[in-house]
Amino acid sequence: MIYVSGALSMWGDRMWHFAISVFLIELYGRNLLLTAIFGLVVAGSVLLLGALIGDWVDRNPRNKVAHASLLVQNISVTVCSIVLMLVFLYKQWIESIWDGWLTVVCYTVVIVLADVANLASTALTIAIQRDWIVVITGYNRGHLAGMNATMRRIDQVTNILAPLAVGQVMTLASNVIGCGFILGWNLVSLIVEFIFLSRVYRIVPALSVKPPAPEDGQASLERPAERTEGLVERRGSQGQLVELVKSRIVDLPTCFIQLYSEAYTCKDGWRAYYRQDVFLAGMGLAFLYTTVLGFDCITTGYAYTQGISGSLLSLLMGVSAITGLMGTIMFTKLRKAYGLVNTGIISSCLHLCCLLLCVCSVFAPGSPMDLRLLRPFLDANANSTLSAAGGVVEGQRQKHTYPMRGGINQPLLPDRSSIHWTNNTVLFENMPSGMEPDSYISIILLFLGVITARIGLWSFDLTVTQLLQENICESERGVVNGVQSSMNYLMDLLHFIMVISAPQPQHFGILVIISVLFITTGHTMYFLYARKAKRKPAGCLDT
Repeated sequence: MIYVSGALSMWGDRMWHFAISVFLIELYGRNLLLTAIFGLVVAGSVLLLGALIGDWVDRNPRNKVAHASLLVQNISVTVCSIVLMLVFLYKQWIESIWDGWLTVVCYTVVIVLADVANLASTALTIAIQRDWIVVITGYNRGHLAGMNATMRRIDQVTNILAPLAVGQVMTLASNVIGCGFILGWNLVSLIVEFIFLSRVYRIVPALSVKPPAPEDGQASLERPAERTEGLVERRGSQGQLVELVKSRIVDLPTCFIQLYSEAYTCKDGWRAYYRQDVFLAGMGLAFLYTTVLGFDCITTGYAYTQGISGSLLSLLMGVSAITGLMGTIMFTKLRKAYGLVNTGIISSCLHLCCLLLCVCSVFAPGSPMDLRLLRPFLDANANSTLSAAGGVVEGQRQKHTYPMRGGINQPLLPDRSSIHWTNNTVLFENMPSGMEPDSYISIILLFLGVITARIGLWSFDLTVTQLLQENICESERGVVNGVQSSMNYLMDLLHFIMVISAPQPQHFGILVIISVLFITTGHTMYFLYARKAKRKPAGCLDT
């Protein structure tokens, strides 16, 4: 039942994240502005509210958290879909009201509702995948590893199939039908998930027990019955804080007192995250988000500038999903044979070794990177080699660049007005025919590194996920994972800032090198954690 409800939730999330980006592009005249605003709002809200969301998960009964998150998420998506349907159907009429300001209101409502749905999804993920399954597995590390791996496999499969399904509906029918499809899916999914989660909560009595925080130094992956002495609840300390503020600042309105309390909760959440034994492991995972070496819009845009067709790119994405599944299988095998900490070390080394192929691609034949960007003082006449018409660098190196419209200055994030959606993927219109780069060695090495690196990446991700589950006490599991989500979004924002700072294909090599440096830093943090963890005596926890 957990797997089915998780699959339904992940499928709905993947469909919605794909569709909302397309809808916002279509609404704003095939411009990326609304999509960029939506991405910024989503990342910023999780960054600011992650600790509060986790604290709310900790302070309330598990069934209440799961049901409330599920209701808010699905109702927000449903209402947002209805608003989008109305905007698509009556767009011209809406634009004529209030001198177009009603359109702005509709856009704002859509973005706010979508952001609320994402926050609720974050809360549901923390509750189910970071807390419930730990209790359901009976605090057994072996069973927990298997359940984590299965959930990740479901996520990998839905990541490929869900966007394809809703994309087919939008292409064969219309955007309005696409909104209706998502609306219907969320209503059906809401009912099924609600019933299944309620059933699981009744079957597993331990889910109704939420023990308070243990004393410092006490093992975290223990059964609730083993923790009875010397425990202090964070809830009580925060309640005392509110009373203290009320007694000292009696003139402040209640809203300001509550705001102060929430700010203190955020601060307390970040401090709780920092003092965890697995802090370095969590930070290491967050650093892996600052990368352009993944199958996102950045890498897709670069691939198009290098002559990779849409059908080939779709095939590569499918292969990457398979290697991701291989990573989940490798995780369970390595953990059983070498232990959890050593699994992370092996996964880190494998990840870094595969990424060396990406570094080699920067300097391989066919790479559009201009080394004079790194050593301008060695070539004072670099500007004289630029053509006046297109700004294309003349010389032997640059003839490897795929000559699309705009040449070497084609941005990595192309204007979606030059893209149309097909049954399979996105294709550029008016693409020059019969013109191919002289060498594909660079792009082959790049994608070979990205695809093979996903084996180590997902194995490492599962390792850190289970470390967080095992080493964080139940009363702080929500807030610490909420802060972890905030850190992930923060580092993800940095990689978009990198691309904004260096948006041209000849800059992509620099972005690859910076990404590998961030990833190396993240794995170094994990190595430091592993060294510290191995010095501690082994506990008597279930294996």
